[in-house]
Amino acid sequence: MNRAYLTGLVSMASALLLAACGSQSTSLTTTSTTSLIATTTTTVATKNLSITPSVIKGLLDAAAAYHQLPPTDYTGLDPGMTYYAFEPATNSYYAAAGLVPSPNSLQAQIGTQDDGGYNLFIKTASASHWTVFNDGLGAAQGSICPLAIPASVLAVWSWKPNSCFPPQ
Repeated sequence: MNRAYLTGLVSMASALLLAACGSQSTSLTTTSTTSLIATTTTTVATKNLSITPSVIKGLLDAAAAYHQLPPTDYTGLDPGMTYYAFEPATNSYYAAAGLVPSPNSLQAQIGTQDDGGYNLFIKTASASHWTVFNDGLGAAQGSICPLAIPASVLAVWSWKPNSCFPPQ
């Protein structure tokens, strides 16, 4: 067998093995690279990730700055409304989260009511800060999503296609 064929087979088998070993959900993306010698097909998986304290801090800092409040005005992210994934095709991390306001911050409490309580986030793997998009109206009929979330990310989050808000 030729070397390019074996490399493609090994890459695909490795990706499938890694996807099968973890408890995190994945969505596969296939890319093809053509050179003068051979065509190599590689399958990489979008991964639903467990959120860490450092990621929570980054999301809270970014959301607080977006809403022009100090991070201490929030106590955390809504555990039932928090999602986090890596999408290799765009080399980007995606997150979505409801903010939990501090009982000591009237501004944060008001800001998270109605249409201000849900945010979408994106960060390339090489970036140090998240970009925030307010999506408080995401579930409202006729609303427009402020961030196009890739289908593979929506799939690992179990969200409806072309949506930008968790299933209700």
